[in-house]
Amino acid sequence: MEYIYAAMLLHALGNKVDEPSVKKVLDAAGAKADDSRVKALVAALDGVDIEEAINTAAVAPQAAAAPAAAEAAPAAKKEEKKEEPKPEAAAAGLGSLFG
Repeated sequence: MEYIYAAMLLHALGNKVDEPSVKKVLDAAGAKADDSRVKALVAALDGVDIEEAINTAAVAPQAAAAPAAAEAAPAAKKEEKKEEPKPEAAAAGLGSLFG
């Protein structure tokens, strides 16, 4: 996760996201930079519009959360109705215990 944060910090400051820059940010933060992970990150971000990716990621969870919350509310009401025992059934059950 710290590799992604380093890339986001570099992008936010207007710096180029490349291997030496990512390594410097990680070293400054006290993390030991793994060369293969840094290379993989830089390669994965090659050609990616980071600003667009951030905006897309920030919007998607909010849009998906609203329908999920709406579906959860009726399900909770249905469960409440099932949990209510009928008094006659409870009394009949107790009567069978005592013979």
